[in-house]
Amino acid sequence: MVTYHRPHWTVTPTLPARIAMVSPESLTRAVSDFLSEAATAVVVENGAVVFDMARAKYSISGEHNRCLLHIWSAERNSVRRVLDAEVKNGALRLAVQRLGQAKPSKLEICRERDRRSPTTRRLARASYEQKLRRTLERHFPDFKVAQLTGSVDLEKSFGPVYTRGLIRQGRTAFAVLGVNASETQASIDASLTFAILWLDVCRSRQAANVLVEGLKLFVPQGTSELVRERMANLNRDLAKWFLYELNEKDDALVKIDCADRGNVATRLVHATDEAAARQRFAESVAKIHEILPNCEIAVLSAAEISFRWRGLEFARARLGCLPGSFRSKEEIVFGVGAEERVLEAGNETAFIALAHSLRDVRHPYGPRQHPLWRLHPERWLESLVAADVSMIDERLRPDCSYSQVPAFSAADRAMVDVLTVTQTGRLTVVELKAEEDIHLPLQGVDYWSRVEWHHRRNEFPRFGYFEGRELSPAKPLLLLVAPALHVHPSTDTLLRYVSPEINWEFIGIDERWREAVKVVFRKRCGQDHPPRMARSRSA
Repeated sequence: MVTYHRPHWTVTPTLPARIAMVSPESLTRAVSDFLSEAATAVVVENGAVVFDMARAKYSISGEHNRCLLHIWSAERNSVRRVLDAEVKNGALRLAVQRLGQAKPSKLEICRERDRRSPTTRRLARASYEQKLRRTLERHFPDFKVAQLTGSVDLEKSFGPVYTRGLIRQGRTAFAVLGVNASETQASIDASLTFAILWLDVCRSRQAANVLVEGLKLFVPQGTSELVRERMANLNRDLAKWFLYELNEKDDALVKIDCADRGNVATRLVHATDEAAARQRFAESVAKIHEILPNCEIAVLSAAEISFRWRGLEFARARLGCLPGSFRSKEEIVFGVGAEERVLEAGNETAFIALAHSLRDVRHPYGPRQHPLWRLHPERWLESLVAADVSMIDERLRPDCSYSQVPAFSAADRAMVDVLTVTQTGRLTVVELKAEEDIHLPLQGVDYWSRVEWHHRRNEFPRFGYFEGRELSPAKPLLLLVAPALHVHPSTDTLLRYVSPEINWEFIGIDERWREAVKVVFRKRCGQDHPPRMARSRSA
């Protein structure tokens, strides 16, 4: 039996309201524990968001009788000495000191991106409901606003973020959904999922003599890009889809064209020569394999490789610049999540402890409540599927797949889980969820549309993917994979509205996928598909 001694980087379930001791060690532990549980947190200084921890890195040190917090991203770099810490309203409030300055200042790390108080959010949403009503009455005068609400309906998956309604003209009606400009971009991007569900609810509630022809979706000015791309891939025989950008200041309404699927905001990066990259970092690979044999190696670029255990990244090897010269040097950084420290003689013991803890905890029969076991289950599932994609579909080639393809700049996650091909050379997009997720169908559609866009232009071979293999000209397949008991109840409804041009398949796997990935059911597009909507006059 292995006795686990928790090193400084692990997660504590809760933190005291105020750190009892303000020693550098206690402050270091408090900040590290909070950040390790807040992967999507934002860092606020002087009232402005300075870092989004989903795209930033940090290191924290309690050495030399000082607690130093270093946070950096592609946009900025910040080093602060932490003097005091307090947890309040789900945020970690720090008294910090800039280097070279005597006067302390405040730094706040917020778990939620939406930092408004509940009262402020409620007032903003109530105000938007009235604005949307006036907009509907002004721009659609032939229609009567039959209902408009922002009430919570958890049974139907509706929260207070979106204002929902129905406009009606005689026997014709349209479902309406709007989101105000003070909501997060993530909420705006997710609006189409809830709009489709609202359309389906409206159709089921209306009398037989009322035809709910389609949907009118309203988003803030300048925020429609991702929603437009997803809406372009919905079934136009089942509903009429309309997207508008609303400027709440002057009530200006702009209709967005969603019919054109050719205008996709995406770019493809060149595939990296994996053999050359592994050779370049042979010394680092040997060093880490000595500590944790059989760990996974993922080539991120020609100048960086990642080391993972059951999908969880714990270290990277990269090329950095030697101080005062243009020469490069090889270095290893380590940490879980956004934490990152350069491996040196002084912290090698901590790195070895991290690697051994991963080995002892993160396996199918490990302690389920341990943070390292629970972290990033999708990455764990992805590592198993990417190792042999034929486990989920025998048509797929087990020797030809890419994971986490960074091709999609406008997507919410900007990565495809797995990109592979069938035995006949047909591109296949695999989107994975280890837990229940209402957005799985449209997220998969989004990634499929970007792969299809590049495929139409024959860019994958030109960018070094699937070298030596001839790709079929057929449109890609879309495989959606999730544990059978963790499929969101709305998934069937959402998939019914996906364009028939997308050949999708939903694959349910056994809940014990950590032991072995086994398929327990499949559902293909076209099964249980509703009849086409009767045509009526346009609104």
